[in-house]
Amino acid sequence: MRDDVRAELAAGLPPDAIVTDPDVVATYARDMAGFSDAGTADLVVRPTSVEQVQHVMRTATRFDVPVVPQGARTGLSGGANAVDGCIVLSLAAMDRILEIDPVDRVAVVEAGVVNAVLSRAVAEQGLAYPPDPSSWEQCTIGGNIATGAGGLCCVKYGVTAEYVLGLDVVLADGRLLSTGRRTAKGVAGYDLTRLFVGSEGTLGVVVRAVLALRPAPREQLVLVAEFPSAAAAGAAVSAIMASGHAPSLLELMDGATVRAVNDMARMGLPESTEALLLAGYDSADPAADLAALGELCTAAGATDVVPAEDAAESEMLLQARRLALPALERISTASLIDDVCVPRSRLADLLDGVAAIAAKYELTIGVCAHAGDGNTHPIVCFDAHDPDETRRARESFDAIMELGLSLGGTITGEHGVGLLKKDWLARELGPVGLELQRGVKAVFDPKGLLNPGKVL
Repeated sequence: MRDDVRAELAAGLPPDAIVTDPDVVATYARDMAGFSDAGTADLVVRPTSVEQVQHVMRTATRFDVPVVPQGARTGLSGGANAVDGCIVLSLAAMDRILEIDPVDRVAVVEAGVVNAVLSRAVAEQGLAYPPDPSSWEQCTIGGNIATGAGGLCCVKYGVTAEYVLGLDVVLADGRLLSTGRRTAKGVAGYDLTRLFVGSEGTLGVVVRAVLALRPAPREQLVLVAEFPSAAAAGAAVSAIMASGHAPSLLELMDGATVRAVNDMARMGLPESTEALLLAGYDSADPAADLAALGELCTAAGATDVVPAEDAAESEMLLQARRLALPALERISTASLIDDVCVPRSRLADLLDGVAAIAAKYELTIGVCAHAGDGNTHPIVCFDAHDPDETRRARESFDAIMELGLSLGGTITGEHGVGLLKKDWLARELGPVGLELQRGVKAVFDPKGLLNPGKVL
């Protein structure tokens, strides 16, 4: 990076906000996605105020330097990967909870606040922030907003986009834009807030958010149902949703995932199963609701249905679900995580199709899913040191996305597009949709400096 650019940055930032050590800068190169190239950043800036973010963007615009915003880098699409010669703008140090208002039921937070930290803080006031990605102990609110993150409770409580009421966003030229509201209702003008949710740092840098809160739910009880096939479990999900049930979670783990979790954590899950369905209720009478749901599982072919006895046992079962990704990652030297969402009515078809793809490419593909949403995460396990197996892994990944689209689904339910799915986004949007989205990008970022090469 040119000396005049560095001098300009340094003039408006404290010395400890700028990281230039190449070894440290290299640790900010990428998120957790495989098959996604990462460039070499010139430096990392860790601002602690909105004004400092504005200074970075004004400098970047003046000197035509690309900027890659980052949170905790727990993303799974390459959306936070550095590009050559860029400034990595890490929002992790902007981690203050500015306000929790129990009357208006909102929280105002900076972008670097960790999801779990916010959840615990609002719980102290009898409130809840429902979106809970599996990485909630590490991921930040800014990153959740950038990707439109989901979580285990989405089937009842919805995803991040439904809780973002307003945003403060630093635009490419350094101007500060405030969108949305903090009122319970509001429809003034175009919904720019929703536009930024899921934009992956390509339109502006989210620095603050006004988030909707809910009353804290009752204690949750969980049931586990064992099925002879993933497709049978998918059929049970369809029956549950068609019956009008409203579980607080409805999660699926296929047989490969169950065995991987057992190998890693010795949790005693049934090794003979081909699919486990985890269902939870936080209703007034969760035991009765789970009993009724269990009957539907049995009718759909479940070989065993076991309700948890208490909240502690329920949490143990949920921990098994949260361990799915790290457990599958231990199977081989590398993994590739898909994020295909289909209509709930087609979930069984997707699961059958993934099994066929795994057989065709002779690979282990474990599936865990937010089954109540139809949002599946097929995880392709492969040996990164074997070129042929690596090729087959990438082809199987693409085959799963093609299958999802053919079933009326989408290429990403919550992980975002990033680098990993750029080509597939064009197929999903079509030429008119792609043209309009590129036009929106040009309005907000005419020089193309914000997270270049991502999404579009």
